[in-house]
Amino acid sequence: MADWRPSAAIGLLQRRAVLLAEIREFFRQRQVLEVETPLLCATTATDPHLDSIRVTGVRYGDKGSYFLQTSPEFAMKKLLAAGSGSIFQICKAFRRDECGRRHNPEFTMLEWYRTGFDEHQLMDEVAELVGRITGRPAPERISYRQLFQRHLMLDPLTCDTEALLAAARRHVEFDATGYGRDDLLQLLLAEVLEPALDRDCFVYDFPPSMAALARVTDDDQGTPVGRRFELFMDGMEIANGYWELTDASEQEQRFKTDMELRRQLQRDELPVDQELLAALAAGLPDCAGVALGVDRLLMVATGADSIDAVLSFRGVRPPD
Repeated sequence: MADWRPSAAIGLLQRRAVLLAEIREFFRQRQVLEVETPLLCATTATDPHLDSIRVTGVRYGDKGSYFLQTSPEFAMKKLLAAGSGSIFQICKAFRRDECGRRHNPEFTMLEWYRTGFDEHQLMDEVAELVGRITGRPAPERISYRQLFQRHLMLDPLTCDTEALLAAARRHVEFDATGYGRDDLLQLLLAEVLEPALDRDCFVYDFPPSMAALARVTDDDQGTPVGRRFELFMDGMEIANGYWELTDASEQEQRFKTDMELRRQLQRDELPVDQELLAALAAGLPDCAGVALGVDRLLMVATGADSIDAVLSFRGVRPPD
């Protein structure tokens, strides 16, 4: 007989309801507007390392593809450009082929944007929110460069690819065929450095090639860095934030770079969101934004060891 029962204990679902209420109260106190944006759109994120879930048959006779959103980012930026002021959203997000103990193709995301903030001010606010939810002290802050220097004794922003390859081979068994500089950096971060984080930690100032939708400026050593941060708790990435890029021409170039990388990786080519470029050209206010995984935050707050334990029903899994 089919197992129809919830994957989460009722007590955890009650804790989930409390968490969502706490999040909304946190932003109500700060007068940040809650918004809703479409989850099914004609365009989607172009990140070379994400795959959106395609949907067809939205209208009878329509053979076009639409996309379940990996994040509400593009739509929320259009609201910002229209004058919304600071905004937040709690919504479902979808990513193809993400299954596992910490991953589900459908998950709950909290995303918010604060006008007039840079990424360090936003880290302050993220720390306050997760501290309120988990009762933990503020996370440590360490730059991407310092993290590599502390554990691998190399500078990831200036060292050559051969040094990265040598470091990777010392710590990880892998076939290096086709690995470029960014692939090696990602491998070292995921396989060596993240497991070494023994406390809650913000990592900030990423290489420019990993800036995604963040602006790029020089750090205090005169080296270009992406003004981006990630929050790790219990060895998991919980949040990813940017001091947002506002330049439409630079954003268009990054879309082109994404498409070239997608071709190289043999991933689907995607339509570019021309409306987002038009919104940036009209004027995105100076702001910082962050996406936070609500399910993972609940895992941290309750000590759950699997994402299924905090979902009402077990997520989509490949057939046996």
